[in-house]
Formats: sequence, structure tokens, C-alpha cells
Amino acid sequence: MSSQPAYRTINIHQLKTVCSACSLKELCLPMGLSHDEIEHLDQLVYTRKRVKRGEALYRSGDPFNSLYAIRTGFFKSNVLLEDGRDQVTGFFMPGEIMGLDGIGQDRHSCNATALEDGEVCVIPFARLEELSREVRNLQHQFHKVMSREIVRDQGVMMLLGSMRAEERLAAFLLNLSQRFLARGYSPAEFHLRMTREEIGSYLGLKLETVSRLFSKFQEEHLVSVQQKHIRITDVEGLKRLLSQPAA
Repeated sequence: MSSQPAYRTINIHQLKTVCSACSLKELCLPMGLSHDEIEHLDQLVYTRKRVKRGEALYRSGDPFNSLYAIRTGFFKSNVLLEDGRDQVTGFFMPGEIMGLDGIGQDRHSCNATALEDGEVCVIPFARLEELSREVRNLQHQFHKVMSREIVRDQGVMMLLGSMRAEERLAAFLLNLSQRFLARGYSPAEFHLRMTREEIGSYLGLKLETVSRLFSKFQEEHLVSVQQKHIRITDVEGLKRLLSQPAA
């Protein structure tokens, strides 16, 4: 039985409303485009790919052909370090674009794996470049998407380079909260799709440290934790952790 993610071809009637009717268009590549420009953008998406939990959307070294706009589900990116350790480099949710890592070398430099069952829109990069010459604002919007990823990477570097352990976890939870809010979900109560170990890998912390900090935050009434279910009970308290000078 093949473990390859399933592709779902979109017929011509669906094609007319792929981007223009999508509830995520204000978060995805069409953000800021006019209605006519978004309808033009519908020509980009020929297939959607369903990816089951634990399956790879793409792997490091795979040829780069497409970008992937997440419609549903939650994904992580990771790289294998020289010492054999697995390093998580990002978490992605609906409305965000994956695959930008492949543009420079025409091959993907990391793995992208589904943390739960999901679906992505496949955006052929050659067609995106072609359409960018026809739709004046599309190239600008694409550059904004790339800039957003650069800013996110810089934020991670700041986390790892200058923040104490509790600041890293507080910043991580606040970032998730803001991203859920932008998608119309509760910013105070959400389900973590990633494991404590994956959080630790992303934040540069040991699993034991992540578990200890969640317990500490709960004892201080900053959050309520029930396995992977998180409820932020004191947003301002988490923000204060980020402004406290190091002891």
C-alpha cells in the first residue's frame, strides 16, 4: 500500500472559486489583491494534496517544483543535524505557505511533516512566476509572504540567542495565541498539535525543561494545562515574563 500523500484534482467549476471563495484568502497569498486579481489567481491551483498525520509533504533533497498553501491541518518543518539529532525549525497552520526553502537551490532543504490530517493547495512555482508578470500586485504579495517568513526566522534566532527558558516558552505560547486569533479562533484556549519534545527542539530546550516550565506556569496561574489542551489564564503575566530583566 502506497504511503504517498493523495492528490485531489479540482474540476473546472471548483477551479473558479479556489482562492476567491476561500475563507483563508486574507491570510494566504491572495492577501491584499483585488477581487479580479484573486479570480485570476484561481488559475494557479490545479490540485489539492491531502496529507495524513505523520506523512511528509516533502523531504529534504526533493526537487523543488511547488509551494503549498495550508488549507487545513498543522505541519512542522525540521532538518537532520550532522550529529543525527532532529531539529524542528518551524510550525505552520492554515493560511500559511510552505516550501519557500526550496527556491534558492531548486531542492528542499528541510522536511515538512503533517502533525495532523491536513490538506494543502499546490501552487506550481513556474506558473506563479508566469502569473506574477500578468498580475501586477501578485509579485508584491509574494515578496510580503517571503518577508513574513524571514521575520519569523529572525524571531526564532532571537529566542534561541537572547531569551531565558521561561521567556522562550512564554513567547511561543503568545505567538500561537496571536496566530489562532488571526484565524478567528480563541486566542486563549487551543490544542497543541506538537509534542513537548518537538516544542523543546524548536525552542532549544530539553524535554524535561519544557515539562517543568508548563508545570511552573500552571502553578503561577499563567496557564491551565490538560495534556495538549492549553488555556491561557493570564496573558499579561506571560507578557511580563518577556520584559523582566535576567536575574
